[in-house]
Amino acid sequence: MMTRKQQAVAIGMVAGTVCTALILAYPIRRFGASVPTDATARIAFALRADAIAMMWLLIAIANVARKRFFSPADIDGSGIASPSADLRIDAAVVQNTLEQAVLASVLYLSLASLPQQDGVAIIPPLLTLFCLGRLTFWIGYHVGGPWRAFGFAVTFYPTVFGYAFIALRLFS
Repeated sequence: MMTRKQQAVAIGMVAGTVCTALILAYPIRRFGASVPTDATARIAFALRADAIAMMWLLIAIANVARKRFFSPADIDGSGIASPSADLRIDAAVVQNTLEQAVLASVLYLSLASLPQQDGVAIIPPLLTLFCLGRLTFWIGYHVGGPWRAFGFAVTFYPTVFGYAFIALRLFS
């Protein structure tokens, strides 16, 4: 039997999955990005998407640095003293964002390198979900596990979808 908190996390994950499915089902042309056709332009497009994903990491790191500066308990760094509870949360957001951004970055470049144009065409909805997921994960982490689950799902599941998409294109 699951605890109430586990049930709430499961609901957050399901809600994130439904949100992911709805956005991925939305017609790609509605995202407003024109999809480049030649290989060089597709790679450049993916690199711009990578930069947006990495900006979330930059912002998360800057937030930790800001909090360290203004916290007498945290200013010496986690190598010298244990971080405060508030800083531990933001450090966990940095770690998870790093993991998610690396996966997304490689994914976007891989999609752009596919010979079929539909690979690069799914980058805008994937990036939209990444941004929504990072925002809701960050906010949710400060509220609690069930709220964090939605943001994780909306970041992670689109990446899983993208890698499955690549596998189907490469091996079919």
